[in-house]
Parts: sequence; structure tokens; C-alpha cells
Amino acid sequence: MELKSTAVGQHLAQHPYNKVKMLNAGVEVSGAKHHCIIPFNQLVAVRCKRGLVWGELEFELPQQKVVRLHGTEWHETQHFYHHLMGIWQQWGEEMSQIAADVLDQQIEKINQRLQQQRWLTQQDLHDIQAEIRAAFDALPLPLDRLHEFANCTHSYALCCEWLDSGNKIIDETNQRWVQSMLQQHQEFFAHIESQPLNSMQCRAVISGEKNVLVLAGAGSGKTSVLIARAGWLLHRKEATPDQILLLAFGRKAAEEMNQRISQRLGNADIQAKTFHALALAIISQCSKKVPLISKLETDTQSRQQFLIEQWQGQCAEKKSQASGWRNWLSQEMGWALKEDSFWQDSALCERLAVRIDYWLGLMRNHGGSQAEMLELAPEDLRSDLQKKLRLLAPLLKAWKKALKEEGAVDFAGLLHQAVNLIDKGKFISPWRHILVDEFQDISPQRAALVNALRRQQPETSLFAVGDDWQSIYRFSGSEQSLTADFNRIFGIGELCALNLTYRFNQGISDITSRYIQQNPAQIKRKINSLHKGEKHPITILPDTQLEALLDKLSGYVKADEKILLLGRYHYTKPEILAKAATRWPKLNIEFMTIHVSKGQQAEYVIVLGLHSGRDGFPTAENSSVIEQILLPQTDSFPYAEERRLLYVALTRAKHQVWLLQNIESPSIFVKQLADIGAAVKRKP
Repeated sequence: MELKSTAVGQHLAQHPYNKVKMLNAGVEVSGAKHHCIIPFNQLVAVRCKRGLVWGELEFELPQQKVVRLHGTEWHETQHFYHHLMGIWQQWGEEMSQIAADVLDQQIEKINQRLQQQRWLTQQDLHDIQAEIRAAFDALPLPLDRLHEFANCTHSYALCCEWLDSGNKIIDETNQRWVQSMLQQHQEFFAHIESQPLNSMQCRAVISGEKNVLVLAGAGSGKTSVLIARAGWLLHRKEATPDQILLLAFGRKAAEEMNQRISQRLGNADIQAKTFHALALAIISQCSKKVPLISKLETDTQSRQQFLIEQWQGQCAEKKSQASGWRNWLSQEMGWALKEDSFWQDSALCERLAVRIDYWLGLMRNHGGSQAEMLELAPEDLRSDLQKKLRLLAPLLKAWKKALKEEGAVDFAGLLHQAVNLIDKGKFISPWRHILVDEFQDISPQRAALVNALRRQQPETSLFAVGDDWQSIYRFSGSEQSLTADFNRIFGIGELCALNLTYRFNQGISDITSRYIQQNPAQIKRKINSLHKGEKHPITILPDTQLEALLDKLSGYVKADEKILLLGRYHYTKPEILAKAATRWPKLNIEFMTIHVSKGQQAEYVIVLGLHSGRDGFPTAENSSVIEQILLPQTDSFPYAEERRLLYVALTRAKHQVWLLQNIESPSIFVKQLADIGAAVKRKP
């Protein structure tokens, strides 16, 4: 059966189509130069319209595409339309049963997942949505028609809900799962640590995501969560002790974690390791000879003495080296040098030893050749970087020679060697769960080791605990983006936040949280406290008031309470502390740098040295080209890492903080804090 436009209608309509013909399961619309076959499985709707004289048929396709036939005789148009609709609707009824079966089977597969009584992961959601889209592609009906058929409506609506609101469904399902686990395992969460875990800590521990980043605010119990997570995996029989790897950054932190594991889990088979200890164990298992860690690596004083002696020898033997170093130190660093044999100046050597140690450390961590380092530099910095690398290259060569003579390796070499052994399949990872402490401090080299283990065993989960607000070790290679872009780098998963601090009061929390989140690169969250605190928890005083402040504190600070004095640099330790034992014998006063204080706490904190200029706080951002190229790129917010360092200092205090500013040249941090609630006073 077919329908044609009349000769006059075709002439007046000037339309590309003038004929429609019925096919076995579709229609063919054609004209003198155009031809279009519309199968029923692409036909969404058919509309019959009457104009002033002629009829019109309109065929709607998916995505609101329309094919029209104009200028047909009206009665013939009606006849063709009714004939087409009868066949099309009958075809639709037959196809709807097939579609209903496909959709019902898909809903059954989803329900089977839900009935497994487990955590639904982001991977589950990804798989469910992929299955739904595949099911839709397999349907014989256009999706736009499914609402016409009662046998399809319900299952189709459920599928659409999973596509449109899948994350919400997953969240609600997992919340019910968490509540179920909390009820069933109440005893575990009440006694796994010395105090029962709070709801957010439990939520993080129970998470069944393959990749979990726990943002643990200062004093929020991150170690408790790590220990509980290991205990939960054992308690639920999701892992055996030998399948759990706990990683800490420093040896002291690893030792403390092992003590907690022994006390709380009573399981000596789970041992926290540092990244370097892990690398050493991997290399030892693959080699008959156990690697020896160089004494130069483990003894800072010996290492810096070795490097400065090598530097002195280079300057004494080669005029080009001496000239290059003179330019670097005097012109770029602004250091005053002696006219002759400046490398023999003991004060200069002491000052430079720290810098050389730092620069060579960056080169060792990079691990590549000079050419590879140069490739990292933009064109305008490449020449300068090349000059600096040429000056440092003999020292790096001397370092490698010393390691070879000692038959030892350094820490950077350990990590690179371990990754190579894993990637070559010489070491087979036994771990199915990797738990990492202080994740905000992770460096690309450490991340490479974790990723190498996971590449080999793709099902290995990563449970990382850290705080991007406390990322302060960029100088040692830590890269904040590894935390900020966690899911992009390590895979889809979940971000949990521990939002209750047990350390400081709400007053300190409110000011410090507002302050750190002024940088839009920091992950946004709110930290709550159980204690309201003092009216002025953070107070700014002139730096001449330290003695008066300690006098005042001596009147009410208890014997078991601690006063922590924090400085940006070692040399900011006040001379007045030399007489503290006799002047304030009842006060427990301790000085340390802010970097060292991380992880510490005290009832009262005094932050020193808030002045601007050279050696101020924040420190001037005038790093050498070596640091600019080889250090991880920092975020663009002004003094971003120095702000995080101040945040660390402020959040060491339980009750109250005082910041001592230089009145004549105050730090820019002073006004910033005053603007958001810190009190400014002349006297304590």
C-alpha cells in the first residue's frame, strides 16, 4: 500500500518527499531526489494532519527528528494513516513483550545485587548503568515509546531512575548497610579502640569502596580509624593478616602504629612499615644480597659534611666551578662571599650544606638523567637549570661513587629499584588491602610504589587517611594533588570526612577552618568540636609580650598541662627560655619548629616570629630554579603551603593560641586572621 501527493499538491508544497509506501515492518518515504526508510523500531510517532485542502503525514524519529509528507488527498491520507497505525500498533504490542522481558531481566539482575547484603561500590553503579544502557540498545522499540506499554512502564522507570539518580540510590542503600553493620557489630566498634568510634569514624571503617580517602581533620582520630579498619577486615574475614599492608611515613609513626596494633588487635602478623622499609623488604626477597642503607643517608650530619667537602674540592680544583658557584651564591642567593677561597669560609659552608643536601635530594628523588630533568623546564628556565645542574652534577657523581664503594643504596634508589622489581614480575604482591597513614604527605615516588603493587594485583584496595589542610612537606617531595585528585589518580571510590575533633575547641575550629578554606584548592568541609572554648581562643600580641604572657600563664596553667612554643625556624627559639626552669619552674614549656610539631598537641600554644621580610613567616617565595622545576607544582593561591603550616601550628592547641607579631613589620597572616575573628590585643 502506498500514498502519493497529488500533482498540484506536490507542485505547491515544494517538499522533498511526495510518496510513502508500506514495508514489511516500516515505511519508505521518497521523492524525486530523496529517499528515506523508517523501520518501525525507529518510529516514535505518526501524526495525521489536515490542511486547508490537502492532508499531511508526519513521522517522528528519535531525538525529535521529523519526516513529513505534504499535498496528499485527505481521504486517502486518512485511509493510509489508519492502515499504518493498525499494523504499527500490532507490531508494537508484540515488541513490547520482548522489551518487557529484557527490562524485567535487567531489574532482576539489579535486585540480585541488592540482595547480596553488601556494600554497593561506585564500580557496582558503573556496571549497573552500563548494563542498563546495553539493555536499552537491545530493545526492539524506541525508548520514547516504552511509556505507551503497561508491561514496560514500571521496569523502564526503575532503569531510568538508576541512570538519573544512581548515586542517590547507592548512598541510601549503603547507609542502610552501615546501620545494619553498626547494629550487628556494636561490640566491635565499642571496643576496637580505647573509646567507642563515632559515627563518621565507623562510616569510614565500614566503607566497601575499592578506593577510600578519609579526610581526617586535626585531632579527629585518624590512627584509630586505621587500626579499626585493619581490625574490621579481620573481624569480617575479608582478609587474613598477611593480606593487609599498613604504611606510615616515618619510623617513629610506624612503631607507634605497631604498638597500637599489638594493644588493640593483638595480632603481631600485621606490621606497619615505612615506604622505605617496604622497598627494602621487596628488594631483599628478590635478591640474595640484602641491600645496605648508606650511613650517609641515615646520618644527616655526616651526609652534609661529605657533600660540603666534595663541594670545597670541586671549587678548589676547577676555576669554572668556583666561578659558577660564586655567581649562584652571591648574585642569585644574595649571600656575601669572601674575595678569595670563599669555599673555605666555615660559616658559609654550614649554611650551604643544608641547601646542597636539599638540591641533591631533589635530583636523587627524580632519578632521571640531566636531559630528562631539562625536559621538565619551560624554555625560559632551561638555560638557567642547565647551569645549576652542571654545578651539582659532580656532587651527585661523588655521591653515587661513595654509595658504590660502601656497597649501599640510598632511599631514593630503594623506591626506584622496588618499583622496577614489581613491574618486571620478580616480586609478587601478597597484599589485597593497602592502608596508608598521612596520605597528604605522599610523594610521586611513594605513589609509584603503591600503584606498582596495585597494577600487579588489580583488585587490591587502597584505604588512605590524610588531611590536605595539613600538607606541609612539599620540600621533601610530597605532592598535594595526589590527595586533591585522589579518585582521578587512584581510581573511582569514596571520600569520607572525619568532622569531629577531640583536640581543640569550636572557637579554634571556626577561625582555622575559615582561614584554611580561603584557598579554593583546599577540599571544603566543616570541623566540629565537643567544646565551645574560650571567648578569644586565638589572640594576636606584640612579640615583646612573651615574658608577660608566660608570667600570666604561670598563674593558672596546671602542672600536667603543656605550653608549646612554635617557630618557623630553629633559630627563633627565644633566649628567655634559657631561664625558664627557674623563672617559671611550674610551667611545662617546650619549643619546636612547626614542621616538627605536626602530630603533637598541647593545652596552650604560642606561635613566634610573625613578621614579614627575609626569614619571616610566611617565608619569601624565592626558590631556586632547581626547586621550581623538580619540586611538585604548588597551587597558585598566595603562600598556600605557608598558610597550611600556620594552620598546623594553630591546631596543636587544645584551649588557646597566642600569635606574637612584629608591630613594625607584621606578617600578612596577622591581618588575615584578625579579619576572620582572631583578637588583637596590646597585652596578655
